[in-house]
Amino acid sequence: MERGGLAACPACAALPGVGEVAAGGAAEKELLLSLPEIHCAACISGVERVLAAQPGVASARVNLTLKRATVEAEEAVEPGALVAALVAAGFKAQELDAGLLSSTEADRAGRDLLMRLAVAGFAMMNVMLLSVAVWSGAEGATRDLFHWISAAIAFPAVGFAGRPFFASAAVALRARRLNMDVPITLAILMALGTSLYETIHSGAHAYFDAALSLTFFLLAGRYLDYRTRAVARSAAEELAALEVPRAVRLAGGAEEVVAVGELAPGDMVLVRPGGRMPVDGVIVEGTSELDRALLTGETRPVAAAVGQVVSAGEVNLTGPLTVRVTAAGKDSSLHRMADLVAVAESAKNKYTSLADRAAGLYAPGVHILSALAGIGWFVATMDARVALNIAAAVLIITCPCALGLAVPAVVTAASGKLFRKGLLIKDGTALERLAEVSHVVFDKTGTLTMGTPEPVNLGDVPEAARRAALSLAMGSGHPLAVALTGALRAEGVLPLPVEGLREVPGYGTEAMAEGRVLRLGRAEWVGAEAGEETATWLSVDGAAPVAFTFADRLRPGAAEAVAALKAAGCQVELLSGDAPGAVARFAGALGIETFRAGVLPAEKAARVEALQAGGAKVLMVGDGLNDTAALAAAHASVSPATALDAARVASDIVLLGESVAPVADAVTMSRKAVRRIRENFQIATAYNVIAVPLAVAGMATPLVAALAMSASSITVSLNALRLR
Repeated sequence: MERGGLAACPACAALPGVGEVAAGGAAEKELLLSLPEIHCAACISGVERVLAAQPGVASARVNLTLKRATVEAEEAVEPGALVAALVAAGFKAQELDAGLLSSTEADRAGRDLLMRLAVAGFAMMNVMLLSVAVWSGAEGATRDLFHWISAAIAFPAVGFAGRPFFASAAVALRARRLNMDVPITLAILMALGTSLYETIHSGAHAYFDAALSLTFFLLAGRYLDYRTRAVARSAAEELAALEVPRAVRLAGGAEEVVAVGELAPGDMVLVRPGGRMPVDGVIVEGTSELDRALLTGETRPVAAAVGQVVSAGEVNLTGPLTVRVTAAGKDSSLHRMADLVAVAESAKNKYTSLADRAAGLYAPGVHILSALAGIGWFVATMDARVALNIAAAVLIITCPCALGLAVPAVVTAASGKLFRKGLLIKDGTALERLAEVSHVVFDKTGTLTMGTPEPVNLGDVPEAARRAALSLAMGSGHPLAVALTGALRAEGVLPLPVEGLREVPGYGTEAMAEGRVLRLGRAEWVGAEAGEETATWLSVDGAAPVAFTFADRLRPGAAEAVAALKAAGCQVELLSGDAPGAVARFAGALGIETFRAGVLPAEKAARVEALQAGGAKVLMVGDGLNDTAALAAAHASVSPATALDAARVASDIVLLGESVAPVADAVTMSRKAVRRIRENFQIATAYNVIAVPLAVAGMATPLVAALAMSASSITVSLNALRLR
């Protein structure tokens, strides 16, 4: 909808594709499905393929971090039918109530993994103590007794601790597909089965400790992976949370407080000073100033007058405004932004990690090799006991413990080191994506700067003007007035006695002092000519106005970060919603050759997408709602801890301190981490090249295989710790 040539929804002009989302929303029905057991890129593509094949489904996207699918239907679709289709394909699913979303299930999953890991570790240590007696030469009834005690410990412990692997493998086999949990389950069960057979027949060796060691190391890898994902949340949820729940509706000259969802286009709402816009709309009465940092990222307020389009989430600073509603609730720009960010998050989650790529080739090979070894030895010896032992040894020695630890161990070590430098890694694949970065795009205000204006020319302003300005600034809550008040008080300036102090919404403050009219505010109001610099102006009885100019303080480490990123081979670019002159001076001071000024959210996201379409891997560093779509769409992203919740959640990495220098450290560390991951895969490969032929040749018992597997896992973990 447009009125008077202006878009009624600023976000439709600000973000690409919002109009389409809005237009299509009425004809589509959105469903949310919980997918608690998905854990890799193959799961994402499998779920989306199943859902897309269902009648009436327009599109489906999966968010791996949230283990959730969002389904857009062209017509009424029964959620039960979608759930049934997913279950038939081997994916556990259930309908999700968006109003009840929380992190409770994720927290419970973490506690559950940790408890299973503890049980496996405790049982493993006890069985190993019993095994020492057998290795020391215990024979006959004593050896059999220790084997039976080990069995009594191992079977319930493995049954409890290994349940995540068993359940996942069972689901995959029912759907006639393989995943990494199938060879894991087979290796554990064969170790238990072989050990039980040997125990029943008074064999010299049993391998219950091997089964428990397998379970323990694999659970350790899965818990490390869980910890790297535990802090991730959805930026789309944070965007929706910014919506004001209630508004003051004007009807028949009376005011009534109503839920925003009850408002309809054409209703009139009152937004008082200091309040956040509850709806998208057009101002029909009043003058004020608006904080539009949500859309532009800049802290400098803009004038608000009759006819101006406003968007949900903007803050009314000075005067009351009457706004005619054009969109509210789920039709508002904030909700449409949330839809766009959710799409971008889902696209990022389709990134295939090194571990996923390796796993796709690994699982079939393990089964084939073990089966061939068992069949070959049975044909050669006609001894089922020998064939079973060798097949079990091959399956155990090739069990993907080292592969399961290769990525989580490195990510955990690198995350710990970066945390000590002031960076919090939120996503398990963030380091791998960060290592591929070729372009770095910075927002300016709040990212390379602190986002707070500070007076820069107080030393050039006469004492009398400073006293008058302090008196007027103390009467306003405008960001520039607040900054000026703080700076003047810090210098010990005393306010000038004034009378009749009042604020003129949208313009500034005025008062009388010694019979003279004092005004502090916008340039046009006091008779000054506005320039490109951020400034507030003081006039005394119509005399030549005095300017108080402001600048944003540079964030510590900004220059060092830019220089280090260039030295690392990255191209650096600056995108800002600020004025061209200010952006040019700022970019020149930091040595950034490529920059753009006056950039809206749509243009930031479009620039990131254009760079990536050209083959670049973009790291986006931003802090505002206007950066959220670009942060979610970028190959990797960073936000300061002081950023808006939605931006901070959309990013892969959070900058905890004031200094931005660690951003360059993150790129360097991520490249080292990926080298360690590749080294771990090489270690695992070399181990298999040496150990597998020995197992196939019958030179390694299941116990030796378990020890070799444990040695490879420990080697991988020690290699990861070299990052510290």
